[in-house]
Amino acid sequence: MLHRQPSDDGATEGDLGVFYAEQRVLPYARVAVRAGGLDRAGLEVVERACRLVAEGAFDDDLPPARLHGDLWAGNVLFDAGGVVLIDPAAHGGHPETDLAMLALFGCPHLEDVLAGYQARSPLGEGWRGRVPLHQLHPLAVHAAGHGPSYGASLVRAAEATLRLV
Repeated sequence: MLHRQPSDDGATEGDLGVFYAEQRVLPYARVAVRAGGLDRAGLEVVERACRLVAEGAFDDDLPPARLHGDLWAGNVLFDAGGVVLIDPAAHGGHPETDLAMLALFGCPHLEDVLAGYQARSPLGEGWRGRVPLHQLHPLAVHAAGHGPSYGASLVRAAEATLRLV
């Protein structure tokens, strides 16, 4: 389903907030409306949250990080030798994004993963509060392809994002 959805991964410059809102969240939220996974009132909430994101309300000084891009429990394999990440959709983005994706769908040993990440690359103050912001994209994708339960989650994440300011 994703291959038939809008995608513009060719952004090489500009503001991360603009890219995230206009290229990662809104196109999928609009498809979700057409597919019945999100109603118009929900889209308005998502659009308000995306306006804040695009206007720079959540900008910080962190450089873009290389992201796995599809980091959920099914793409994290554990064995006696350690951890292997599979099926990447690599791109540049905010360092908190992959961790928010892991939290969205759950991950075995998530607190250990977070502690390891913190030890290697400390997260900014208040990062847990920003998790819903970074879940907007995967929730919009899932609302477009898997229906209204994800649309409702998308609206809740957008509302949580709006409450951050």
